[in-house]
Amino acid sequence: MAERADVVFVDGVRTPFGRAGEKGMYWNTRADDLIVKAMIGLLERNPSLPKDRVDDVAIAATTQQGDQGLTLGRTAAILAGLPLSVPGYAIDRMCAGAMTSVTTTAGAIAFGAYDVAIAGGVEHMGRHPMGFGADPNPRFLAEKLVSVDALNMGLTAERLHDRFPQLTKERADRFGMRSQQKVAAAYAAGKIQPDLVPVSIRSEQGWGLATSDEGLRPETTMEGLAGLKTPFRPHGRVTAGNASPLTDGATVSLLASADTAKELGLTSKMRLVSFAYAGVAPEVMGIGPIPSTEKALKKAGLTIDDIGLFELNEAFAVQVLSLLDHFGIDDDDPRVNPWGGAIALGHPLASSGVRLMIQLARQFEERPDVRYGLTAMCVGLGQGGSVIWENPHYTGKKA
Repeated sequence: MAERADVVFVDGVRTPFGRAGEKGMYWNTRADDLIVKAMIGLLERNPSLPKDRVDDVAIAATTQQGDQGLTLGRTAAILAGLPLSVPGYAIDRMCAGAMTSVTTTAGAIAFGAYDVAIAGGVEHMGRHPMGFGADPNPRFLAEKLVSVDALNMGLTAERLHDRFPQLTKERADRFGMRSQQKVAAAYAAGKIQPDLVPVSIRSEQGWGLATSDEGLRPETTMEGLAGLKTPFRPHGRVTAGNASPLTDGATVSLLASADTAKELGLTSKMRLVSFAYAGVAPEVMGIGPIPSTEKALKKAGLTIDDIGLFELNEAFAVQVLSLLDHFGIDDDDPRVNPWGGAIALGHPLASSGVRLMIQLARQFEERPDVRYGLTAMCVGLGQGGSVIWENPHYTGKKA
């Protein structure tokens, strides 16, 4: 048996993220076209990769129906111009879909079954609202296997505020405002744009080009956030200002064994160190990344103090804050989401995991003083996913 191969994150790109619904820029764009556009952009950025060397394509979606169904990995591979000899499949782990695409194909690379894989996700929440057409088994509620709240993500976030009174609405609002400010600063500094693949869009005004994320609100203030409605319960704490908006978008990444990347002249932006998933009570799904991170750290032989950069998915501010409190990290710690997150950028469910990786890979390039980074997210129905990465540019010295 060969030794485990080192798995590297070669590259990742995404479409700009659009607001879901009729007023969003992707209302007239097919879900499969979003992922295909991202895949074509990824292949064009890596011309030294022979297309027939791709061993598999894993594409995630949460609501697998219509133009977001039909074994997306295979259909997207064909539409993106990969040879018919390249297979593909679809994955569903709700919000951690793209993350699971990466870790599943990475496992195959580490095992030696694959040399190169494409992994990503897409969610067109305008065309395919979360849970649309789903038929949860009546036993879930009849036998009290889960709380009624478990199937409503906003209520699960309210439950976190109930469980941890120190996670106040003011802290959540401040975190949401900071996310908007950090994304605006990252855009102004040109950090986000290099990894966006422009998408042709059609509206009543005619054809256009999507080149930036649509939901940004850099003008957000604490006063403005204080007055927002709490849609999930009267006098609640979860609002549109401290939660991610409904979003459309696609992300995709190129993974390879370290040896194959070297052979083909491909970059190694990050090395996969460990990953883990964990389950928690569905009605408090937001705490999922805590046990999954503990598992991933244990597998890697690391502690939380070894992590120099955190890319945490901001499904809800309270969910990130619960992880920070658990590990004793300050709300404004500069290691955490330095370029902002999903509260500003959006969270197209199954695609978000790779967005976290794209941003971490860029930050690694700028931070040779940082050795390890973490991408982590909570997952609907009570799960968490965490991936630890090593910076190949690490020197131990500040840039």
